[in-house]
Amino acid sequence: MSKDPDYDKTLRHLQIELVKLQRHVISEGMKVLIILEGRDGAGKDGTVKRITEHLSPRDIRIVALPKPSDVQVTQWYFQRYVEHLPAAGEIVLFNRSWYNRAGVEPVMGFCTDAQYHEFLRNAPVFEAMLDQAGIKVLKYYLDISRKEQKKRLDDRHKDPLKQWKISPIDEKALKHFDDYTEARDRMLRQTDSAAAPWMIVRANDKKAARLAIIADLIRRIDYKNSTPHDVDEQIVCRFDESCLTNGMLAR
Repeated sequence: MSKDPDYDKTLRHLQIELVKLQRHVISEGMKVLIILEGRDGAGKDGTVKRITEHLSPRDIRIVALPKPSDVQVTQWYFQRYVEHLPAAGEIVLFNRSWYNRAGVEPVMGFCTDAQYHEFLRNAPVFEAMLDQAGIKVLKYYLDISRKEQKKRLDDRHKDPLKQWKISPIDEKALKHFDDYTEARDRMLRQTDSAAAPWMIVRANDKKAARLAIIADLIRRIDYKNSTPHDVDEQIVCRFDESCLTNGMLAR
């Protein structure tokens, strides 16, 4: 339990809804894919934990892939992700996904310009195929300010329980903040689609972001005996061009 009783109460109600949602997914043989992307330190790990902590571990999987092997580098880019897609009755969460090629890879020079632009063209086509195959794709981009990112990355170094989160890529996140901003904007513009829309999350307040994401998630899937919760659209909203100028996304 946290020191915030209102947060705890709301989270409990939302997690009860997630249990009901999962039971429906299992009984109806649905296939649900949740993609969490965002800046380093934006709260993806904490969000995954709150979504999954009371769900049946047999029917939900968390996918956080390491860097590709020498063999995987030679494969079709989406190939290593395909084997992790949900089967009937499953919910799969990607804590980062194929969108590495739209963010960290071009910013850090891990892919060519040709590979980058090919990905931006192909991702919407690939996700349309998933949608046609009956996979519900839910994409969230968690965004935080430069100041908040610095605070959170500094906290990782001070907290012995967060040492596993420290990586060489994270160390360069602040230096490349503007580069990631440019890559983010292009990714959102070119890979948002009706089949797999982007939801933008203002994640400077971790707790508010978690609650808003779960509330949005349960709103976007029809399931039996649902009790909808209000979604704070100042925290989570459907991406459109206005998000780039109205303060929803950090600069």
